[in-house]
Amino acid sequence: MSESGYLKILKDGVWTQNTGFVALLGLCPLLATSNSVVNGLGLGLATTLVLLICNVAVSLIRKLVRPEVRIPVFVMVIACAVTAVELAMHAFLPGLYTVLGIFIPLIVTNCCVIGRAEAFAFKNGVVKSAVDGIATGLGFMLALVLLGAIREILGQGTLLGQADLLFGEWGKGLTLHLIDDYRGFLLAILPPGAFIGLGCLIAIKNVLDARARRRAAAQPATVLQEAEV
Repeated sequence: MSESGYLKILKDGVWTQNTGFVALLGLCPLLATSNSVVNGLGLGLATTLVLLICNVAVSLIRKLVRPEVRIPVFVMVIACAVTAVELAMHAFLPGLYTVLGIFIPLIVTNCCVIGRAEAFAFKNGVVKSAVDGIATGLGFMLALVLLGAIREILGQGTLLGQADLLFGEWGKGLTLHLIDDYRGFLLAILPPGAFIGLGCLIAIKNVLDARARRRAAAQPATVLQEAEV
């Protein structure tokens, strides 16, 4: 596969077909855990690792699995990967594991994981499947981090609060207090704030995509005019 082909997979996963902003999959963890950047980054990294493991595993066994039983097999693979990631987080990141709680094992039910196994990994080779898993995970993490940043800034006036949960003692110096004596904006932290914030991010993405399409459409006309001159 050409380099441009891999770049297209990355672009589709991170931006064009972003799980959170376009496909609107995994909204339960996206809305529930995105009240801070650290929570979003932690769950995003866990989901990316699960996607990478599952896509590679499904691609490796795709010729051995009959189509009639592929979905139960996918679920078994995903459950094993999520269990391994959950145990690793429990061992090495106990604070973040406690904060994210039930949403780590619930990665098993995240539609984007089984969706990529079905739509991509079951039909492609290991390398392409690995790139797709990483790209899809990064796209989901992008949505989590952006939404978490908006809600954390508006709700608490900070950025990267409790970074030590993810980065250890070194992370205690990463917290930025953007607004002094800020009393907080409760709506941003509550579930309605998550819906409003996600809607705003989707709107911004649609505006950026529309502008990109207009620029792309205008380029051939500009090239033609220059050629005529």
